[in-house]
Amino acid sequence: MRNFSASRPALGLAELAERGAMDGGWADALADAQPTLTALRAFLRAEAAAGHDFLPHGDVLLRAFREPLADVRVLIVGQDPYPTPGHAMGLAFSVRPEVRPLPRSLVNVYAELEADLGIPRAPHGDLSAWAASGVLLLNRVLSVRAGAAGSHRGTGWESVTSLAIERLVQRGGPLVAVLWGRDAEAVRPLLAGIPVISSPHPSPLSASRGFFGSRPFSRVNAALEDLGARAVDWRVAPPPAAP
Repeated sequence: MRNFSASRPALGLAELAERGAMDGGWADALADAQPTLTALRAFLRAEAAAGHDFLPHGDVLLRAFREPLADVRVLIVGQDPYPTPGHAMGLAFSVRPEVRPLPRSLVNVYAELEADLGIPRAPHGDLSAWAASGVLLLNRVLSVRAGAAGSHRGTGWESVTSLAIERLVQRGGPLVAVLWGRDAEAVRPLLAGIPVISSPHPSPLSASRGFFGSRPFSRVNAALEDLGARAVDWRVAPPPAAP
């Protein structure tokens, strides 16, 4: 079953905000990206018509922008969604609460969280609690062809997410950025004046090269406190009960 309806009418950012699918502040901030988003929708429609499922489902493609722009205190930059069907849910590094086993990158994030702050590893991978606490979990590319990591790079998403980061920086602090890996490092020029905490990516291919032991969570909280802002509660709440 396709996760995209070619017949569904495209909604503008303002309409998404009216429906509660996007924060109004983000809708205003990303207004200049509307033509690119319209073109991306056409691209995804073509993918679906050609028989290629894309992830995540269309209703959560812009999930990262559902929490208020005004509340963001931490930016964590990812790469692109998990390409395994059923995993991606619109937040970088996060997966749907029923996913087992957890992706290995997320397992490594939880291992470093426990080593850094002593927070036990959560039994699920839904990081919505972080998003609700002011952590913007933003992939550079917001869609992927199922089973093909990196397949939607260069289709236009990078300009959308770059604009999001630019608008967030223009909003002003308090704000701390976390950059894991080379893809994330590419946005550093957009972060002038923002404290940046960087390390290799938590992927199994690179975590042992400097991600482990980097203590990003305590460093973020220390940086926020230096800015006069409250620390983030990095505990991962239980997933919401099924209806």
